[in-house]
Amino acid sequence: MEAISTEVITAEKKRDKRGHRLYDEERKRRIVDGYEKSGLTQRDYARKEGIRYSTLVWWLHKRRHMQALARPTVRFAEVSAPSLSGGYTLEVVLADGTLLRGSRADELAGLVHLLRA
Repeated sequence: MEAISTEVITAEKKRDKRGHRLYDEERKRRIVDGYEKSGLTQRDYARKEGIRYSTLVWWLHKRRHMQALARPTVRFAEVSAPSLSGGYTLEVVLADGTLLRGSRADELAGLVHLLRA
């Protein structure tokens, strides 16, 4: 019997030193966008697109990481309120021991709400 040799030729000719296929950023974006709209599992979608499952997982991880970095961060600033001449009539003690004093219930309630949010 005679041996038959075959060669697989793909449209993507670029490969790294380890032989892994290289994809341009536009194709990566299209594949990840397609996955998010597909409703398929990651494994099924990777198979459908002809890419490795681990490649799709990595691209999704990178996108989610970049989206998390783009979210605004919460920043706190220390402020001081003008001192009142001892006319406090209300006190609120929060569970962590924070003590709030004031003379207007609506302002204290608003402050408590902001601190709990």
